[in-house]
Amino acid sequence: PIEHKHKLSCLRQELIDAFVESRYMMFIKYAAVQLQQLGLKKQMEPVKQIEVKKEKEEGAEKESEMEEDEAKRIVESMTDSITSGEKKEVEDSTKQIVKKAALAVGSLKETEFDIRFNPDVFSPGVIHPKDNLNFKKECQLVQDAADFLITVQIPAFIRDCLDHSTAPMDGATLADAIHNRGINMRYLGKITEMLGKVPQLEYVYVIAVSEVVMRSAKHLFTLFLQGMDMLSLSCSISHFLNCLLSSCPTPSCTVPDQIHKKRSRNRSKKTTSKTSPLTPTDSVEWANLSPKSLWAQIKTEAKSYFDWNLTADSIDAFVELINLNKITLLRSFCQKTGVQIMLREYQFDNKTVQSFSEEDIVNMYPIVKHINPRATDAYNFYTTGQSKIQQGFLKDGYELISEALNLLNNVYGAMHPEIAQCLRMLARLNYIMGDHMEAMSCQQKAVLMSERVNGIDHPYTITEYTHLALYCFANTQVSTALKLLYRARYLALLVTGENHPELALIDSNIGLILHAVGEYDISLRFLEKALQLNLTYHGPKSLKVAVSYHLVARTQSCMGDFRSALTNEKETFTIYKTQLGEEHDKTKESGECLRHLTQQAVVLQKKMNDIYQGKTKAGLPPIQIQPPSMGSVLDMLNIINGILFVQISQQDIENFKKEYEMRQKDGPSPKKAEIEGDTTKALKMDSEEKSCSPEGSPEVESSQSPAVEAS
Repeated sequence: PIEHKHKLSCLRQELIDAFVESRYMMFIKYAAVQLQQLGLKKQMEPVKQIEVKKEKEEGAEKESEMEEDEAKRIVESMTDSITSGEKKEVEDSTKQIVKKAALAVGSLKETEFDIRFNPDVFSPGVIHPKDNLNFKKECQLVQDAADFLITVQIPAFIRDCLDHSTAPMDGATLADAIHNRGINMRYLGKITEMLGKVPQLEYVYVIAVSEVVMRSAKHLFTLFLQGMDMLSLSCSISHFLNCLLSSCPTPSCTVPDQIHKKRSRNRSKKTTSKTSPLTPTDSVEWANLSPKSLWAQIKTEAKSYFDWNLTADSIDAFVELINLNKITLLRSFCQKTGVQIMLREYQFDNKTVQSFSEEDIVNMYPIVKHINPRATDAYNFYTTGQSKIQQGFLKDGYELISEALNLLNNVYGAMHPEIAQCLRMLARLNYIMGDHMEAMSCQQKAVLMSERVNGIDHPYTITEYTHLALYCFANTQVSTALKLLYRARYLALLVTGENHPELALIDSNIGLILHAVGEYDISLRFLEKALQLNLTYHGPKSLKVAVSYHLVARTQSCMGDFRSALTNEKETFTIYKTQLGEEHDKTKESGECLRHLTQQAVVLQKKMNDIYQGKTKAGLPPIQIQPPSMGSVLDMLNIINGILFVQISQQDIENFKKEYEMRQKDGPSPKKAEIEGDTTKALKMDSEEKSCSPEGSPEVESSQSPAVEAS
């Protein structure tokens, strides 16, 4: 392992929880297998054969969930009887089993599962008592936990990114995602290395590399400021920023007036008392910093702290390497160091003029790390509400989330990030239940709050804008919806650059709305960009890509380019056929669309041939374009934003009622799902299907039906 700079490095609580959970499952499975071998299955309910899984496998696979529950029941009843000593007739062999299982998972006690950590085992200054029998076990546990972090948690984070359950947009959201898995930021180099091997995760790799470099720069900046004279502060910070981000090879800096320094020097001569090492010196060493020396230091720091080899040796080479804007890097650096700069257009690429002057440095504020306390009751209400919604109990979910909002207001006051999250959820629920005005009202509050508590350029605020745009469009405020989406796109470009899955979603939304208002040329450009991004990050076989192809084909057919439209719609048809089968509604719909496009293309070609052969003197008739109805555009917007209205036939409802009556006869029944409307109910869908199904037929009235949220 790499030696860390300081001795205060520790493992995160999330990692410890995951590790203990993993070891507990291992303990239970080991004991259950031993019990079966003993033949205890004759006395208890028969248990299926349970395999002992290696520690390296994370958690349990779905197919063995029942077996685990069974194993838990057997083992817990057995360990209780041993530890309480109630049943003296318990055989010695069962004690032996627990002993073996405890030994296998490194438990500190032989009679039960007991994993606790001693944080001081590797601290150099701590002397441990000689009679501590568990010392070796304690050392081994800490090593195993660190091993678990590298072999299980980091690959799990990569998998999260691959299935798009985690999609960080900037350094802060990447850090949150890594911390949620219990991984410390000092492992960022290792994560970056693994991300570099997966071409599909190029956007996360770019964020990770820029994070490594900016964090290394932050460490150097902290040293750079040590003992800095207050007079030199703005000059020195602007000089550091010039060396870091400006293309100017020799940035010059003006050292503040020396007269003041001479006075202070004379004053210091008079005082004979010993000076503190923290008092500012007259040294102007900081002025000797050059871009070349700074980037050499960043290279060294990235290697020593993160174990990451940086190949670039200047800002221009680095920007070219990761294809990112300098303004994005500037934003990241300022957020990390607390430097506040003047709001203006900065010229980064001019090689003769330096980008920053001392007037640009407005302020410096402290960056304070702290743990966010959680309102537990409100959190429980919120998560229960979410699971109710997933099951289709929309009204129950709505009540629970409203209650969570009240509790959050009481605990945190009027402004808090979690309240914004709660408001967003309520807005979505209102939208699903058909109350579009209330949805827009809630979402407006969420946007205002997110701007205040997260910041106007935070990724969460960008998401809030896209949601508000959808609700504005549903309330026929088309121009407002477009303005919000353009704003969201501008901020996304600032925060993350051109290449990110979130940009594909924003572009699809913009393209669809422009299509609705008849701006086909611009619409096509946005939709083609979205298609390109979806192909890069979701792969050519994804249902999201199928929807993108379909949207492009629709727009091209409206422009009269039937040949290109046919090509794109064929791609949609092929994806649906391979993924969903020939009998699926979506495949049939796409087939219908293909037939219609072919027909149109043939008619157009015939007329053109007639003109060429001189059979008709009339010019080419104008293409009859049927503008899409607002309803069909809204259906499509719902689909790409992950809100899916599922239609169910009367026959299905009858079957559901019969099944419900049967269950009532058999025993206590679960709470009846509310069926809103006569012919629809909410169904839980696979997340890929949720966000990616293509447009339903425009004739279907789906505004009354409940829906599924796929956030």
